[in-house]
Amino acid sequence: MVDESVLLESRTLRTSVLDRTHVLDKVKALSLLPDGLHVTTAMVAAYYEVSERVVNQLRLRHREELSQNGMRTLKGSDLAAFESYNQSLSKASHPQARGRGGRVHLAVYTRRAILNVGMLLRDSEIARQVRAYLLDTEQEARRRPVDNFIHRADSGEEATEILRRQVVPMLNVLIEASGEHHRELVSLRQDVTRIQAKLVEHDIAISLLQRGQAARALTGATGAIAAMNRQEFELHVAGLLRRDGCTDVDVHGGGHGGRLGIDITARTADGRTVAVQCKNVAPFRHVISGEMQKFLGAARVLHRADVALCVATCAFTREALAIAAQGGATAVHRGLLEAWSAGTPLQVLR
Repeated sequence: MVDESVLLESRTLRTSVLDRTHVLDKVKALSLLPDGLHVTTAMVAAYYEVSERVVNQLRLRHREELSQNGMRTLKGSDLAAFESYNQSLSKASHPQARGRGGRVHLAVYTRRAILNVGMLLRDSEIARQVRAYLLDTEQEARRRPVDNFIHRADSGEEATEILRRQVVPMLNVLIEASGEHHRELVSLRQDVTRIQAKLVEHDIAISLLQRGQAARALTGATGAIAAMNRQEFELHVAGLLRRDGCTDVDVHGGGHGGRLGIDITARTADGRTVAVQCKNVAPFRHVISGEMQKFLGAARVLHRADVALCVATCAFTREALAIAAQGGATAVHRGLLEAWSAGTPLQVLR
C-alpha cells in the first residue's frame, strides 16, 4: 500500500481524490453548521483534534488551494448575511473570529475543503486516518476489474444472453443423455435457436430506432443549445424564465463574470426571488459537488434567493445532486434543459 504521507507532498494526488468526501464520515462524525454545507475554523480544528491556531496557519500557507476547494473568508455584509441565514435555521449562535484592527471575519469550509485540510495536516491522528482511508479506497478502485460488457436496458438482449448461456447448453446436455425423447429435445433446441435469432433481430431494430431518435433530437433544442456561446446561452435561459412567467429578469453574466456567482436574477409570477447559474460546458462533463456547494452559497447566502436554479448543458454527479436536494436547489441537467427548451414548463417556477 502507498504511504499516506504522499498526499502531503502531491497536490495532483490530493486533487484526484477530493470528491471522496464521504471518508470524513467513515473516520469520524462531522458536525456542520445549520445550512448543512459549511463548518467554521473551530469546527475543523475540533474534527481533526488540533488547535485553531494550527488550522489558521495551514489556511494561510495553502490559501490558494483551499480556496479552490470551497474555503472562503467572509467579511462585512457577506458575513452578516451568512450569520443571519444560519441563525434563522437554529437557535444556537455560532462564534465569529476577529482579525487585526478589530475587523470581524469568518473562515468557512465546505466538505471538500475539510477533506483538503486533512490531506495537508501533518500532526493529526484523525488526518492520518483520513489519508490512509483515501489511499485504501484509491487502491481498491484500481484493483477492481473493469466491466467491459455493454449494458443496455433492453430486455430482449438479456433474454438472448440467458438462452445462449443457460438454456441451449442445458438442452445440449439433456440431448446427450436422452434416449426415447432425443428427437423431441432436438426439435426444442431448434425452436430455442429460432427464438434467439428473432430476439437478436428485434434488438438490432430497436437500436437503429433509438439511434435515429437521438439523431433527430440533436437537430432540435439540444443542437441549438450546443451552438450557443456563454452569453447566448444565458440569454436563452433568461428567455425561458420570461416564457414561464418570470418578471424582472436580469442577466448579469456573459463577459462580466456574473454578480457574486449568479448569472441571472428574476422574480416568479407569485413574487419569489430567483437566482440562476448557467454552465454552458461540454456534454461529457459533470457538475461536481464543489461547484454545487459554491452555487448554493451564492444563491442562498449572498442573494437570499427563494428559488435556486443551476442550469447546465451536462449532467451532475450523484454527490452534487444530493447537495442540491439538501440545499433546496434545482439541478437542471441536460435532459431537463432540453425538455424545458422544447416547451415543458419548469415546475419549480409555477
